[in-house]
Amino acid sequence: MTDPIYKIVELTGTSTKSIEEAVNLALERAGQTIHNLGWFEIIETRGNIENNKVKHWQVTLKVGFTLD
Repeated sequence: MTDPIYKIVELTGTSTKSIEEAVNLALERAGQTIHNLGWFEIIETRGNIENNKVKHWQVTLKVGFTLD
């Protein structure tokens, strides 16, 4: 077996509930079309405010996967 080659893509997950859910939703969706997901790194976290409360989370991540 040869050493693996990795590809990195940038995704932004969103959630009205939590940062963790935003990350998980992004990974679940990416896993539908990208195979061999291996790791992620959170790049940026931001959100929308409504009535002085968090309305919506947006989490940008880099996701690495091995090429077939």
